Amino acid sequence: MKAVQVSKAGGPFEIVERPIPEPGPGQVLIKVEACGICHSDSIVKEGLFPGIPYPRVPGHEVAGKIEKLGPSNHRWKVGQRVGVGWFGGCCHHCVPCREGEFHFCVTNQMTGITYDGGYQEYMVAPEEAVAPIPDTLNSVEAAPLLCAGITTFNALRHSGAKAGDLVAIQGIGGLGHLGIQFARHSGYRVVAISRGTDKEPLAKKLGAHHYIDDSNGKAAEELQKLGGAKVILATATSAKAISALAGGLGRRGKLLIVGAPADPLSVSAVGLLMKSQSVAGWNSGHSKDSEDTLNFSALSGIAPMVESYPLDQVEKAYQQMMSNKARFRVVLKIV
Repeated sequence: MKAVQVSKAGGPFEIVERPIPEPGPGQVLIKVEACGICHSDSIVKEGLFPGIPYPRVPGHEVAGKIEKLGPSNHRWKVGQRVGVGWFGGCCHHCVPCREGEFHFCVTNQMTGITYDGGYQEYMVAPEEAVAPIPDTLNSVEAAPLLCAGITTFNALRHSGAKAGDLVAIQGIGGLGHLGIQFARHSGYRVVAISRGTDKEPLAKKLGAHHYIDDSNGKAAEELQKLGGAKVILATATSAKAISALAGGLGRRGKLLIVGAPADPLSVSAVGLLMKSQSVAGWNSGHSKDSEDTLNFSALSGIAPMVESYPLDQVEKAYQQMMSNKARFRVVLKIV
């Protein structure tokens, strides 16, 4: 089979021939049809986590079909359409696993990081990391939903916001353009926040009821004019811009961060105290959360905006994503 590997931290992508792997006990072999390229793939490309074993095949937005089952596998079927996201499996024995929070497992398996991911024609994954894909979603659409999709959908549904509440989505990019759609279909009063006026038509088309141009840094004031946000979902990676939004929260409002800025946030403790507000992060989810995301997307007609490339154009595709020129997700179309 054809695979794209990185042989060392900071090394180039290498297109190589590898034998098709065999699934072991509790594993499945997936014939990969599409794999999204995510900014987190730079972790492998640049060696940003310690202890990554090289060579390594990146990719944690995997959509395809089950080609073969390993021994003692009774849940999945050959030919079934499935996906694998960031959650790469768990031990089932640690305290987080025993409490049902499998994505906090202490073994911390991550697809495409702790084992080879989806930048290849076939991959092996633990059966607990796999989620079924509805037939109404094609594989190119489904792949980004297994990372950007689950991150925004799962964060919003656990945010505490109720139908009719004011929910703001900061950033209209790979995460934000999905966050707007999920928020609208969840029954929230949706505010999209970005810099400039050029994205306002798209934001409204995606489902935003209101649009705030934050070029002047007054988004918090505009949110207060609308009554104050119950939730602000921060998807862009500017610590300064995220910090400034805290003033736009209403009573018991929550600033919920899913984009990871490199710099620390600066938020007034007095403001949080006076209105019982909070700042929180959200960690993606496990395979059942992926399944819920895919099903909700199929039910509601939600789909990512993607640019697709063949596997042998992986370098071009990766640079398109890293340069923020993509609109809005980049997907390797392998079949």
